[in-house]
Amino acid sequence: MQLQDAQQRFEEQGIKLAAISYDTSAILKDFTERHRIQYPLLADPDSQIIRSFNVLNAEATGKEKGMAHPGFFYIDSNGIIREKYFEVNYVDRFTPNNVVAKLFPELTEEVTANIDAPHLRLTLEQSDRKVAPGSRVTLIAQIELPPDVHVYAPGVQGYKAVELTLERAKGIELASVSYPKPKILYLEAIKEHVPVFEGKFRITQDATVPFSHTRDGLRAVLSSEKTLSIAGELKYQACDNRVCYPPTSVPVMWSFQVTPLDLKRSPEAIRHK
Repeated sequence: MQLQDAQQRFEEQGIKLAAISYDTSAILKDFTERHRIQYPLLADPDSQIIRSFNVLNAEATGKEKGMAHPGFFYIDSNGIIREKYFEVNYVDRFTPNNVVAKLFPELTEEVTANIDAPHLRLTLEQSDRKVAPGSRVTLIAQIELPPDVHVYAPGVQGYKAVELTLERAKGIELASVSYPKPKILYLEAIKEHVPVFEGKFRITQDATVPFSHTRDGLRAVLSSEKTLSIAGELKYQACDNRVCYPPTSVPVMWSFQVTPLDLKRSPEAIRHK
């Protein structure tokens, strides 16, 4: 959306855009040039637009006062908000690739490796290869089963359900594992209904490299680029129309680079006083 289009739309809704001071414009111009941003940025010095979207971080104080909770709106071609991705803490945030991976899994291109696994094809993917402190990256186990083969889904009784288990790594926070909705399969031989996965499906888990204001956290932020790895295993039991194979597990690992934050400020002459 071009700035003038945004201004017209907000004014139609009774929202007046605050005048952008020279300092604010200069700061945005400096920021845009340093980061080579090619899309328009909207200055909101009085947080009117932030309040209109109900994303004001009311707990922020000091130089962060007036900031929005960081996040994304997914708006369709009709202007309807379909999804929202926001963090409570302003230093934690979804990456654009992370959001794309959630909305359009087929567009995920950061393929890490194809893993040898009995009875299925396992591909490890991730939303980002590089992240900054506070960023959230999605780790993906892409599983493809041959025809007439299934694995058991979480909640099954008497069988080993597929399970992604990651080791807790220092400096990384792990969210809950996300599994797709299973199919209910009727097993004629034992007269049972069981939850299963068939065909192609994805198991995902988000990992965040937290930003800390402690001495160690600040040292990590200011240090040079480093690589972090997350290891774990995929456990499952595969069955076909005739045989249920023994439960098995396959080791998995994802790696990504953590880049230090850009702490360079605008020239002193144009900074907020």
